[in-house]
Amino acid sequence: MAKAWQFAGIRVKIQHLYDYFDEFALGYELPEGESVEEEIEIKPHDIEYERERSAATDRAEGRAPVSYSDPYLETLAIYRKFCEKAILHDVLLFHASAIAVDGKAYLFAAPSGTGKSTHVSLWRECFGDRAVMINDDKPLLRVTKEGVFACGTPWNGKHRLGSNISAEVAGICLLKRGESNQIERLRGVDALPGLMAQIFMPEGEAGRQRMMELTFQLAKTVPFFQLSCNMEKEAAMVAFEGMNGGL
Repeated sequence: MAKAWQFAGIRVKIQHLYDYFDEFALGYELPEGESVEEEIEIKPHDIEYERERSAATDRAEGRAPVSYSDPYLETLAIYRKFCEKAILHDVLLFHASAIAVDGKAYLFAAPSGTGKSTHVSLWRECFGDRAVMINDDKPLLRVTKEGVFACGTPWNGKHRLGSNISAEVAGICLLKRGESNQIERLRGVDALPGLMAQIFMPEGEAGRQRMMELTFQLAKTVPFFQLSCNMEKEAAMVAFEGMNGGL
């Protein structure tokens, strides 16, 4: 089956195997007959590749491999193929939790298990209707001359927190656990190691080169911060004020 979808402004026709993806990506489909810029086709070996990668990751992190269904693995295969193409449209996959407050996007990145989602939940608690989740796991970043924009996708984490919106990025914050809440501004060069660790690395040489160029542009364009935080509500206000010139 084949349908057209739009993610981060990129129109793509996807030939996939399972009905599950139509439900998974509901709200991102394009009207029938809409022109597309890219095409993706999923075959059984793409799903097996994702199964092997998932099992290898589980073993590397000391866990017993989880048995995922083929329809779920197909969603991973689609995103991988899409992101390989998206990089050539100046769009990066960034592993982070992204939330918009008053129309501006704030992103929080850290190794898995640090508490990105928990921290962003504090923002939702603090700001109520002013806050809208963009993507709780894998937003896309569109890098333009006018700024960097965080875009929602259906690949938004196990709690499925996100929406089909985009917002200009006001800041990216690298999180670490701490007993008290403190935030500091980072120079772009100091943020690069943490930034690189969370960006999808394409397989092709052209994609890797463009990824590096966009990452350096991102580091020069967007303010970066490091937040040492606990899991109290105050952490959200410290982060928000610090990322809005309150340092």
